[in-house]
Amino acid sequence: MGHVIEHIALELQTLAGMDTGFGRTRGTGEEGKYFVVISYIEEDAGVYAAKAAVRISEALASNTPYDLSEDIQRLREIREDTRLGPSTGCIVEEAAKRGIPHLRLNKQSLVQLGFGVHQKRIRATIASTTSNIAVDIACDKEETKNLLEAAEIPVPRGTVVRTEEGLEQAINKFGYPLVIKPIDGNHGKGNTTNITNWEQALKAFEAAKVYGRSVIVERFITGFDFRVLVINYKFICAALRTPAAVTGDGKNTIQYLIDETNKDPRRGYGHEKVLTQITVDGSTMKMLEDIGYTLDTIPAKGELVLLKTTANLSTGGTSTDITDEVHPANIVMCERISKIIGLDICGIDIMAQDLHTPVNENGGAILEVNAAPGFRMHIDPSEGLGRNAAEPVIDMLFPDRSNGRIPIIAITGTNGKTTTTRLTAHISKSAGKKVGYTTSDGVYIQNQLLMKGDCTGPLSSQFVLKDPTVDFAILECARGGILKNGLAFDHCDVAIVTNVASDHIGLGGINNVEQMARVKAVVPETVFPHGYAVLNADDDLVYAMKKDLKCNIALFSMDENNPRIQQHCSKGGLATVYENGYVSILKGSWKIRVMHVKDIPITFEGKAIHNIANCLPSVMATYLLWLTNIYCQ
Repeated sequence: MGHVIEHIALELQTLAGMDTGFGRTRGTGEEGKYFVVISYIEEDAGVYAAKAAVRISEALASNTPYDLSEDIQRLREIREDTRLGPSTGCIVEEAAKRGIPHLRLNKQSLVQLGFGVHQKRIRATIASTTSNIAVDIACDKEETKNLLEAAEIPVPRGTVVRTEEGLEQAINKFGYPLVIKPIDGNHGKGNTTNITNWEQALKAFEAAKVYGRSVIVERFITGFDFRVLVINYKFICAALRTPAAVTGDGKNTIQYLIDETNKDPRRGYGHEKVLTQITVDGSTMKMLEDIGYTLDTIPAKGELVLLKTTANLSTGGTSTDITDEVHPANIVMCERISKIIGLDICGIDIMAQDLHTPVNENGGAILEVNAAPGFRMHIDPSEGLGRNAAEPVIDMLFPDRSNGRIPIIAITGTNGKTTTTRLTAHISKSAGKKVGYTTSDGVYIQNQLLMKGDCTGPLSSQFVLKDPTVDFAILECARGGILKNGLAFDHCDVAIVTNVASDHIGLGGINNVEQMARVKAVVPETVFPHGYAVLNADDDLVYAMKKDLKCNIALFSMDENNPRIQQHCSKGGLATVYENGYVSILKGSWKIRVMHVKDIPITFEGKAIHNIANCLPSVMATYLLWLTNIYCQ
């Protein structure tokens, strides 16, 4: 039954648009009880799918009918509620391609890229480099327009009003057609376009006031809706946006045409696919009412019926890439706009007949400058070439191909982990590093105890990696945390395995030392190929881990004559040993005596043999990171 639950849970996620494939089922030694592991893209969806899989399996066993549609729809809703949006998601994916780690800081779109002192943050397409003043300016449409107009950028004539009297004065001044929109709106909310009479203007005024007391009234510019994306003050790409619409065939109703349009396999639920399904809402009904139509109207063959006032993809609109058609003068203009507003990532909305001629010559105008612009229309346009809008963001945040990482030493084993962690942290602090480390008694940041208790799991490690003051992480990784939640990092620079003993056998499905060794081996398996696993040559199970590792190997031993040490060093390998009262580093025929054990307080003048053993991997790990330069940004 465990295998059945596993495969149902995976398939449910796939049917809901989350393609997961990895799963494993293992017996516990107790009849009818299994460990089932499933992969997921969104954790909440994975948990729901697992529970639903149990319900479905029970229904199958009892031959009870079961409707999957409710579970699949709920999984889709969870996916849309919890997944990163397409803009944030593509930036995270681009970071991953470059080996830049990420941590999600909330259930929305706040994401940390990189670790410790090298971290950057994004919230959707606003970055930690983005000016707060610039965002405030962009959110104030009137202030934006004033700045652009002062810089000889073409903008629509208009004004700000608060009352019906002010609205009437604006109409008398500018005439019809008009656009009315909130002064600080976004994503087209509260916008009404192509207003041609007082009744429409009054309705639009009330709709805009829902989003704020002040409302912009400006001339409606005819033309096509274009979006230009500028990142790091450089032109990146441009798209033609078209609102959700249907084209009449002279035979079928508008509702039928909407349903047929939504059958396009490119359209999906929310951000599931390249295009979003068209929904009928109040805005749609108002647009139809304004032209004397209903959903049951049969439009003439070839007639284009607009269903939304704005061209947002999230409301069913489409986009066409026109990057290669943009006139050089328009590129210069857009780059100037980004500098004038001060936005390092901005979307510029332009209404014009085209962009292959200068906007200031073809009667076009700049409608808005947007902070946090959506990337979806550029990365997956309905027509034309997709553009990698995330790449210049990562280039800006992490110049010179840096990966945003800090050195990580991960320490595991049965006994001696905490002492080894403390020793390694002490050596690192003495070298001037701003160390964050986790132990079984707490989390320390720059020698300050910030969390008390057993902090050897991934959440505690994340606490260190999130800290913007830490430039060196030393993370104790215990069996329990690995089994329950894995590791907080994808790769480390050095991993230490102290030993494997029979402690904790019988817990969490680990029934012998060989299984325990397999759990501990997860840590050295994460070492970068250029990094080092520091293994105990006196422990058969630890030493055996080396055969499956793809990184460099360093050994340590309490016996300088250990054959494993001698063989390893004869081939140029590195080792630390206890010899003649000294902690020494060996390589080939040479030896560095680091310190006499009597001068190391924790050994109590060499009497605490177990603490001498703990010193050996600590010395090797810090030696490797500083003297062999294995850590590379």
